[in-house]
Amino acid sequence: MKAIHSKENGNYQKKKSNLLRNLSVVAAVLIFLTVATFTTIAIVKNWNNTHITVRTLEKHWANKDYKAVYDDGKLFLDSKPFNNSALIYYGYAAFYLGVGQTDSSIAQSYFDDSINALRRSLSEARESIKPQIYYMLGCSYYNKNISPSHYYSDLAIKYLTMAKEAGYTPEPNDIPEYLGLSYAALGMTMESISSFTEALLVRESDHLLLSIAEQYYKAGEKNAAKMYLVRIISNTEDEELIIKSRCLLGNIYFEDGSFDEAEAEFTKILEINENYADAIYGMGLIYEAQDKMVLARAQWRKVLKVAVNHAGALKKMAEK
Repeated sequence: MKAIHSKENGNYQKKKSNLLRNLSVVAAVLIFLTVATFTTIAIVKNWNNTHITVRTLEKHWANKDYKAVYDDGKLFLDSKPFNNSALIYYGYAAFYLGVGQTDSSIAQSYFDDSINALRRSLSEARESIKPQIYYMLGCSYYNKNISPSHYYSDLAIKYLTMAKEAGYTPEPNDIPEYLGLSYAALGMTMESISSFTEALLVRESDHLLLSIAEQYYKAGEKNAAKMYLVRIISNTEDEELIIKSRCLLGNIYFEDGSFDEAEAEFTKILEINENYADAIYGMGLIYEAQDKMVLARAQWRKVLKVAVNHAGALKKMAEK
């Protein structure tokens, strides 16, 4: 019995030893494969980086493949972070990718990359290309503004003005319009009007006319605002612009005490869109001014059915 037990114990120890040896071999193979994999990845990445050149980015840019410019530009800049041409291509590509995004958080990330790259590029950029970089920086800062915040409007104005003063003229020249919108965001009404008026000389549009009308209204120049609003209503086929123009025109008539004219404007809006909250609210204001409080409150209740957070209607219902 003792011999059998000793033999079995010897076999067990032998199997255990073989198992440990096999596990060691497997572990060694796994470690080797892991190291080899990471080494291969590093070699491939390094190979990719060394085979991406500025010429590569130029080819992508010529094909308007902004994603390829952005991706390869990032790899190239990993190894050559101060290459000026790569920074410019990367910054421009990031801007265009941001403009094309529907997801605002992704767009903001692209604009951040654009701004960071272009600001770094300015230190070594040729004087001849700096005005264009100023323009792209201004556009990137403008697009970083997410309503109702306008934290970057001052920087948009700074760089767009630098581009303009340096004589840079993009095609089409949208610098005056960008400046007008940025000044408007900061409440700089007269500067906004001046820029928008300059933009009209470059390219007239109904959206631009409405922006000018809104700024004249804010400046208290109601007659000038009415002139532009009537012009838009007479010429445009865009229903949204017609509604916005008639609504502002109705508000101006109401403030001037011309209730019949105001009611006519709000009524025409409601013929297009019966649930347009601001027009319904305006009708309520007219009834209130005529001391028809039952009708006024009925209008404001209707407003809150179609726009539950309408500030004006909420305030009126709380007051009366």
